[in-house]
Amino acid sequence: MRPSYGKHLHVLLDTHVLLWAMTDDKRLSPAARDIVTDKNHYVVISIVSLWEVAIKSSISKLDSRVTLRQFKNSLVQFEVDLLDMDTDHIESYTTLPLHHRDPFDRMLIAQAKHEGLHILTADPAFKLYDVNVLDI
Repeated sequence: MRPSYGKHLHVLLDTHVLLWAMTDDKRLSPAARDIVTDKNHYVVISIVSLWEVAIKSSISKLDSRVTLRQFKNSLVQFEVDLLDMDTDHIESYTTLPLHHRDPFDRMLIAQAKHEGLHILTADPAFKLYDVNVLDI
């Protein structure tokens, strides 16, 4: 049975979630895909994810089928809003314990925590933080 998360979630997507949605990756569960595509939910992606995609794309650590332009276009396709980074997010970042060393993921955690957002991710390390994690 698929988990039911209810309606009107406020969700920050981990970078890989939008990448998987774009490429119809089977690792994205039907329940997670529903969250990404259900217009009853407020879904955002962080500017940090665009930065991550740009860096990983430039060093060939990303699926060659996905470009930064395609990633940006998927925001419109999936009606996902863009969450900017501000000084409050940076301050929240500095208070996080070092359970996770990836700076992109740590900033997503800090943003979700500061903004009161659920975060949709397959990364089990996110559960080590005081943040609302939705499993994929």
